[in-house]
Parts: sequence; structure tokens; C-alpha cells
Amino acid sequence: MSEQEFRRALGYANSAIDLLKRATIPPYPQFYELLYTYATGVNPALNARVNAIFRDGHATADIAERLYNEFLRSQDANERISSVSERMSHRIAAIHDAIDTTMTTANAYSATLQVASGDLGSDQLNDARLRELANALLDETRRMQDANHRLELNLAASREDIEALQRDLDDVRREALLDPLTKINNRKAFDDGLLRSVARAAEHGDHLCLMLIDIDHFKRFNDTWGHQTGDQVLRLVAMTIKSNIKGKDIAARYGGEEFAAILPDTDLEGAVILADNIRKAIQAKELLKRSTNEKLGRVTASFGVATFRPDDTPSTLVERADRCLYAAKHAGRNKVVSEIELQGDIVAA
Repeated sequence: MSEQEFRRALGYANSAIDLLKRATIPPYPQFYELLYTYATGVNPALNARVNAIFRDGHATADIAERLYNEFLRSQDANERISSVSERMSHRIAAIHDAIDTTMTTANAYSATLQVASGDLGSDQLNDARLRELANALLDETRRMQDANHRLELNLAASREDIEALQRDLDDVRREALLDPLTKINNRKAFDDGLLRSVARAAEHGDHLCLMLIDIDHFKRFNDTWGHQTGDQVLRLVAMTIKSNIKGKDIAARYGGEEFAAILPDTDLEGAVILADNIRKAIQAKELLKRSTNEKLGRVTASFGVATFRPDDTPSTLVERADRCLYAAKHAGRNKVVSEIELQGDIVAA
């Protein structure tokens, strides 16, 4: 990037920051991207919509979210896979065409060689004919060399394209396993990860625990403060879970306001301690509505923790963790209940 381009980009960034402040929109990454795109002017349709909003009224986070989803949200994974597949098909077709052209040239070259071979064996070959044959062979050789060179260039370009396509596919695969709202693993990634973890624990006898988390009274919170604020709560809880786990642990959004954490190489005691640390970290965060500085109180969550048994399947492990989670909510919420407490029918008040 040249210095001029850098200064221009910096100016766009500053403009986007000013717009965020002026519209009292939270400085979340998606909103920054939205207004940065507006500041650059590269999307006329988006600019027309934003200009109309600024002209007719006041921008809000809800409006910004809708604009982001409409203009900038990443394509659906299936659409991106279809795009990569189409590009791959075009590249394969180009390779086939180059190979066909080279084969045609090679066949012509072979025919020329056969003719020359016959003529060279003739008793009536004179100097003029010999020069003619030599020139014909030289021309065909050059054509063959040119065809081979074009094929080499095409194959080199194809190799680069295919490597880029492979990177795109890898990105799509990763995105397909992420929850779009919270940016942690989605349900499919959880199911796949739990299946692998259970198989590994069964084979090697390793420790494995499963933690299920449910945000307390989330529906009431949504109804009171709106879905936009509810989404921020989901992001907050997801970030808190993810920041407290480590190594081979897998944090995932299980569904709705439920989350899960797969904890390989962790015994039940360690998993309960981790769950309580996450519970306290979530409860410690006081929520503030940025647009009005209104205090929204604190969010709490309930936890159920189960440990792997030799005869477990993924579904039986989930079932026990879910029973623990239900017991935690039944006991008053904002609690951690493990299967040991569940077995003894003991739920601490």
C-alpha cells in the first residue's frame, strides 16, 4: 500500500468512527465495517440508504444491524460452496482445453515426423527437398514448443487458482462450523467434537467432562430490553465461556440461550471449578445500554456438569448433563450442579 492509499484508508476509518459516535451506535466490528464501507463510497446502494436515514431521522443499532445483514453479511455457506465449485469447474475446463490443444499439436507433429521419416528414406531425396523437410520439422517443433509452453503456463495458473480455491473452501468449512452471532462453535461443530471426544475417551480411558450452560430468565430479558440487547448478552456469555477454557476444550452455542463446553482431559472436580469460575465471571458483568447509559442489571446462568463413563455415548452424556442443568435451574438458578450432587439428590441452596 502506498502512503497516499494509507492516508486515504486512515481518513475513511476516522470518518467511520465519527459516524459511529454521531449516530450513538455501539462500536461493534460489524457496525464499524458498515460505516467504513459507507465512508469509502464503494457501495452506492448502501450509501443511498444511509443518507436517507440520516436525512429523515436518527440511526439506531437496530437499523445498523438490518443494514449490515442486507448489504455486508457474508454469503450463506452453501452459496459460497457453490461459487467455489463453479470456479473449480471453469478452471478444470480450461485445463482440459489446454491439454486438448497440446494433444492436437502433438498429433500434427507426430504426423509430420512420419512423413519426414518416409521422405528421408527415399532414394530421390535432393538438397532442396532436404531443406524443405528440415524447415517443416523446425516449424512443427516450434509450434510444439509453443503449445507446451502455453500448457505449462496454464497449469501453473491453475495450480495457483486451485490453491486459492482450497483456501476459500477451508474458510467456508470453518465458517460453517461457527455460530454467526456469537462467533463460537455452532451445534454441528459441537456434535462432531463430542463424538470425537467420546471416542477418544473410550479408547484411551482419558477424563472427559461436558458442561451445559443456560442463561437465566433470558426470554424475560429479551422481552424487556429487546432482541438487539439480547444478542449482545449472548455474545457476552459466549466470550466469557471461550475466554475461560483452553487447550483442546470446545465452547459451542448449543441452541437459543444454551451453551456447552466439551472438556477433554478434565475430571469432574476440575470441571465443576471451571463452571463456577465462568458462573462468577458472567454474574460479575453489569450490563449497560450504550445508547442511553441505562443500567440493565446483571445476567446469571445455570450450569450442569457430567463426566464420561466407559459405557457412555454422546447422547447419554448429554442427557446426564442436561438433567444436572435442569436441577440447577430448579434449585433457584445461578448454580452449578454436577452429576455427583444429582446422584445424591443434593442441590445446594
